[in-house]
Amino acid sequence: ETSLQKTSTCSSVKQSGVFVSPYALNLSSFTKLIKRLQEKHPGFSRGEIVGAVQEVRKMNKGVLSGLAISSIEEKASAIL
Repeated sequence: ETSLQKTSTCSSVKQSGVFVSPYALNLSSFTKLIKRLQEKHPGFSRGEIVGAVQEVRKMNKGVLSGLAISSIEEKASAIL
């Protein structure tokens, strides 16, 4: 039971209610990416922006690692 509790605290649910895998992106990189997208697309909510990033992840076989942040930003912008 203790090990289950430890593993469940490794992942997080953002305030928007969107699950973000700890393996998706380095947290500071993820935060930076979301901030840049919010500045570029002020008409979209944080949840919509996170959804676009998740869509980019889906299109890239379920991972974001290996993609440059600028590339993720461009692809998410195209989705938005």
